[in-house]
Amino acid sequence: MKSKKILIVPKHIITVNERDEIYYDKAIEISDGIITSFIDKDKIEYGKYDGEIYNVPDYTLIPGFIQTHVHLCQTLFRGLADDLELLDWLQKRIFPYEMAHNPESLRVSAQLGIHELQTSGTTTILDMGTINHQEVVFESLIEARMRAFSGKCMVDENELMPEFKETTEESLRTSYELAKKYHNTENGKIKYAFAPRFVLSCSGELLRKTYEMLSDFPGALYHSHTSENKDEVEEVRRRYNMENVEYFDSLGVLSENTVLAHGIHVSESERKTLKKTGTRIAHCPSANLKLGSGIANIPEYLKEGVSVSLGADGPPCNNNLSMFKEMRLAALIQKPIHGSTSMDALTVFRLATIEGAKALHIDNYTGSIEPGKKADLVLLDLNKTNQSLLDNEENLYSDIVYSAGKENVKDVMIEGEWVVRNGRSLIYDENKLVEKGREELKKLLERANVK
Repeated sequence: MKSKKILIVPKHIITVNERDEIYYDKAIEISDGIITSFIDKDKIEYGKYDGEIYNVPDYTLIPGFIQTHVHLCQTLFRGLADDLELLDWLQKRIFPYEMAHNPESLRVSAQLGIHELQTSGTTTILDMGTINHQEVVFESLIEARMRAFSGKCMVDENELMPEFKETTEESLRTSYELAKKYHNTENGKIKYAFAPRFVLSCSGELLRKTYEMLSDFPGALYHSHTSENKDEVEEVRRRYNMENVEYFDSLGVLSENTVLAHGIHVSESERKTLKKTGTRIAHCPSANLKLGSGIANIPEYLKEGVSVSLGADGPPCNNNLSMFKEMRLAALIQKPIHGSTSMDALTVFRLATIEGAKALHIDNYTGSIEPGKKADLVLLDLNKTNQSLLDNEENLYSDIVYSAGKENVKDVMIEGEWVVRNGRSLIYDENKLVEKGREELKKLLERANVK
């Protein structure tokens, strides 16, 4: 069978390789979803090339964004849980809504989220599902050709909403069965992430035994939340006489395979534990601000050598799933605290790409534009009025991190297959998706009966 070859000839290629090289004079060749080589533009013989050519001289080619903490199951709840602090947000809105999901509402929620992520340039996600119907999320990810880690949410204790939980045995059993069915499927694009929700909704037994299951699934992850909210941290202290990260560590669940979202209210000792164990932190600046949770000390994490990457979290605590918004905020919120030179544009852009890949242990095949890596790529139109009029390397990072948005995304490719062209999804009909979402949301709200 003849391989499918694609040649992309852009204005620039931002590689995010070890030297952060930007090419102005090269094209990339892709064969069967893999980047095979760079080709000098002046050596391309257009009339003789035996593959498809995408000559886009006005566009900038970048690696696809990698978000290391999202909740696709919550997309349907956007705008329904605003102006609340974390524990009230969970108790009064999110847990009741998640419990009211049926397969149809969960499917359209996942589809809406994937559509938004892809059309704004995200090609890989680490997703936390809900308790029930997780297979629907996997089916939606596969249908959309997304690169993703996902797993059902695990809850066996819940003082905030006692009916929204499972037994420890049921949570462990169903998670294991889902991992057996979906981990490393779709040519490795789909992987499992075991997802105990957070300390206050999980018994020590659940947290520990979940981690032990990782040994049966090489490449799987352990995905939870930590130290997001001061009230949460105080309750953990009250229950266990320990800090949040300290408690995780006492159970032996921290390692390079553990990704913890937020990590705002942590001590110096906890940061050292995260560094020592290799635990990853998923920074979600928009959600942390909107819920009033606080600002994670990301410059200190980076100084300590802790792995940091970015995620939008869920639409009810962010209202957007755009990596552009997360990059901009990740840079800006640190500057009044640590100075205007902290969190420069290049550092933040790397957090959104190669550092996300490193956090998920997939940097050997995605996260940068290099021969041998998967063709997870985004073409940006930076020739718009929201961009700098200078054309140099320094301004490219600035343009993307501080100025660009979804409107600059033209084309998106995952493993050599286009999923977005000219800003429009090739997977979904947006109007039909919105219509279906409205229908299912109306039904879900009737089932949830939230006051």
